[in-house]
Amino acid sequence: MTPLEEVQKRLRSDPGAIVEEINEALGHSNSNAGHNVYLCQQRDRTRAEATRLADVGLRPHLPLFGVPVSVKDCFDVEDYVTSCGSRFYAENNSPASKDAWIVQQVRSAGGVITGKTHMHQLAYGITGENAYFGDCCQPRNASLLTGGSSSGAVASVQEGSAMVAIGTDTGGSIRVPSALCGVVGYRSSVGVGNWQGGVHLAQSFDTFGFFCRDLRDLPLIASAVLGIGSVKAPIELKTARIAVVPAGFLYDCDASILAAYAMRQQELEQLGAHIATVNISYWAQAMEIFAPIQAHEAAAIQREKLAGRAGFEVFEPAIAERLSWGASISVTEMEALRERQRKFRESMDSMLQQYDYLLMPCAPMSQLPAGADHSKTRQQILRYTTPGSLAGMPVVTLPCPGGIGMQLVCGRGRDAELLAYASALGERFLSETCA
Repeated sequence: MTPLEEVQKRLRSDPGAIVEEINEALGHSNSNAGHNVYLCQQRDRTRAEATRLADVGLRPHLPLFGVPVSVKDCFDVEDYVTSCGSRFYAENNSPASKDAWIVQQVRSAGGVITGKTHMHQLAYGITGENAYFGDCCQPRNASLLTGGSSSGAVASVQEGSAMVAIGTDTGGSIRVPSALCGVVGYRSSVGVGNWQGGVHLAQSFDTFGFFCRDLRDLPLIASAVLGIGSVKAPIELKTARIAVVPAGFLYDCDASILAAYAMRQQELEQLGAHIATVNISYWAQAMEIFAPIQAHEAAAIQREKLAGRAGFEVFEPAIAERLSWGASISVTEMEALRERQRKFRESMDSMLQQYDYLLMPCAPMSQLPAGADHSKTRQQILRYTTPGSLAGMPVVTLPCPGGIGMQLVCGRGRDAELLAYASALGERFLSETCA
């Protein structure tokens, strides 16, 4: 029985236990060294929400009945200020008047919101560092960063203050933290869900996502919060065609990553999957396409949000620099970049038509030491995550022991198939590796 199934069984037999469940979750909140897993909580309101669910006692059929759910602070939650990890927005934005679409989905499914979680400023980073709210370290190891930008989201699952954590993934913000923290992560295809009440980083690449503790729970959660249906005949483990990347691409991987990658391939082959190495030479251009489009779109979004109140200098210097660069990119340059993206997508689409899935590491390292110089870390990691981001494809992080995760990538729009396959893998041999 999965962690989510255990909670649901208990709460459905005794709805009054919801309050106890939520109190226990809140008791685990902010257990990391910086006490900053959450940027904002309204605990009395959370308890009142749990009490209302328990009092009704007639809704145990709801898929997330009484489940504690955290929300990344780039989505509106009624009466909370949405900061996007920025002190300027935290101090100058008014509380939201209504929930974002994704939060409405969570509440409609019976989930209880535990608070707004830490994030890399504007979701524009991969480490979980934040100059204003403090760096987000792992609750289980104060010497390690969580990764970002969905830093507090992944930490909330690791510490046990949430069973499901809503996040986003633009360039790896679900995939990398889930790998580093040893939990399950899922990023949807571009275009899934409704961004009403959510703040974009770069709309061409932004996707919804979430963290949980067990691969087998993925289809249930995705159905509840994103409306992703099931598939009648998912690909069987023994017939899956899985593409892997050439050894040369992995030149900067830690030895532990390479060992885990080889182990996962061997396990899949033992289940009957066909593994084949594919040509990814065109990936060499991925970052030079992705980075300027992302920066250009982010600059336009932030310029509109600031609305003359301030300039980019209110953000961290590295982020302000990227935004200024993005604002300087001409329309002609953007047209050429978008054409290159279209061709890149076609190549990725072709690969995922020949193969059912692509398997590759989430990152070349298994740890991000807190306080270390990570000025080059973003570039290192994005080489692994950008191809899927440029193609807008859904990805599940298959966790391995020791802060290692593998990206299981599927064709764009085939989310239900990917979730079913990952869930089946969890049934066979992967669930014991989760946190």
